Amino acid sequence: MDTSKHVFTLHGIDEGEQPVLQREFRRSQVERFFEKLPATEIALEACAGSHHWGRLLTGMGHWVKLIPPQYVKPFVKRGKNDRNDAAAICEAASRRTMRTVPVKTVDEQAATTILRHRALLISQRTQAINALRGHATEFGIVAAKREAHVKALLAAVASDAGVPQGAKAMFARMGEHIGDLDAKLLELDQDLRDVHKANCEPAWTIDPCSGGIGVDN
Repeated sequence: MDTSKHVFTLHGIDEGEQPVLQREFRRSQVERFFEKLPATEIALEACAGSHHWGRLLTGMGHWVKLIPPQYVKPFVKRGKNDRNDAAAICEAASRRTMRTVPVKTVDEQAATTILRHRALLISQRTQAINALRGHATEFGIVAAKREAHVKALLAAVASDAGVPQGAKAMFARMGEHIGDLDAKLLELDQDLRDVHKANCEPAWTIDPCSGGIGVDN
């Protein structure tokens, strides 16, 4: 099944791998179709939305395979469209050695959402710091990279008589914005620790600068 926001495309085969179904459904029709279908194997490309459908279809008694998109791509024939994509997913799923992705629980997806949001905030903080450094350079003030030098840079700008007051006010606002992002990142770090404690898994090592997540053995 090739999923999308509005139209889903199904490509079904029988035990002899001969096509027996090629059909499009609107999102609202998909659940009703599978409720009436006997237990069968359903393959989807692994993406954020596929885990929701994986849980839903498994609850109906079906067997769900989630296949990484990079493993499906080699099976796409002719031009890329929804029907060809659905056929490629079907063919990839028929390979006995094909790797699959476990269907995530809602709690696992919630934890993943925290990680993705944290990565977004880190990207925004890096962008804001780079902008701050770039604007300071326009006034002849140069600072080293990384967030550890932000306070020193803001202090240098505030004390420099050559920087107009209007510019100093904007630098102060940029500093407040970076500080807000730092505070939000600290909150998310605590959320991740709470998730770890609740799950009793090996500890995650969080690098506040790179955003990398490691595992303490």
